[in-house]
Amino acid sequence: MTKAVGLISGGLDSILAAKIILEQGIAVLAVTFRTPFFDHKNAARAAYGLQIPLRVSDITEPHLDIVRYPKYGYGKHMNPCIDCHALMVREAGTVMEEIGGDFLFTGEVLGQRPMSQNKEALKRVEAESGYVGRVLRPLSAKLLPETIPEKEGKVDREQFLGIRGRSRKTQMELARRYNITEYATPAGGCLLTDPIFSRRLADLFQHQRSVEIRDVELLKVGRHLRLSPEVKAVVGRDAEDNERILQMIVTGDHVLRVEGFPGPVLLIPSSGAAKDIKTAASICVRYSDAPKDEAVTVVLKRDGKEERMKAQSCPISLPQDLMI
Repeated sequence: MTKAVGLISGGLDSILAAKIILEQGIAVLAVTFRTPFFDHKNAARAAYGLQIPLRVSDITEPHLDIVRYPKYGYGKHMNPCIDCHALMVREAGTVMEEIGGDFLFTGEVLGQRPMSQNKEALKRVEAESGYVGRVLRPLSAKLLPETIPEKEGKVDREQFLGIRGRSRKTQMELARRYNITEYATPAGGCLLTDPIFSRRLADLFQHQRSVEIRDVELLKVGRHLRLSPEVKAVVGRDAEDNERILQMIVTGDHVLRVEGFPGPVLLIPSSGAAKDIKTAASICVRYSDAPKDEAVTVVLKRDGKEERMKAQSCPISLPQDLMI
């Protein structure tokens, strides 16, 4: 029996690609990936709806490397789509070899994304993955060169489609035909396409040589302010943010809170100069419910030790000026 490994994101295109392959009586194993920038939840829902098995692979380490140093550059924000797709196809290819599969398939549509889904980009993805000729794109296959499984007769090329461009009219018609009503929005789950997150990530790469997973996870929480080239502050916006920040504290962090008044947790990852601590304390007061025209007590914690200082609110414009 012919076996295929499908890269499933949970979006409509990847679901339709799987449906088209399944209609040919081919056994499909879905694979998806997780990193700090996206998770596998949409893919899990899609695989459940398709009634196919799903394998989830954590690719954080190699993915973080290509996000920082992409061979083919970024999209509109910090999304290195060509490099990312190549990594995913390469990882899926190892699964294909492990199960004795015949080919890989994706939901990519020719011309849907100008940077990452033009003919040249699709060729680069295959070349970088190491699986040239084994990557089938059922939604645009009739516009692309024949793949090895098509030449070998393991799939019927005539049942594939020739979709091109950004219009989703054909996909929506197919969704109605297959009665598909639930699917993720295109790129909706990837933080690397989010402008605010991307600014924070670019700032992190610019100012920090070594980046850990915790550093990336912090980018998802609160307000981020660059106090100096060496120091930034993460300021909770609400009780949920405060709790998440407290859960991510590690040795060496500075944590500030205003004593006696509701307000944010302010985290300075690792060390900070005295002037940075002073600025952070004034920002902590600004975002708290403490009076803005008098000095109040700010508690500074580091590695289990506490000290108290007096601080007055900074000008209202300062946090905005420092915002990343």
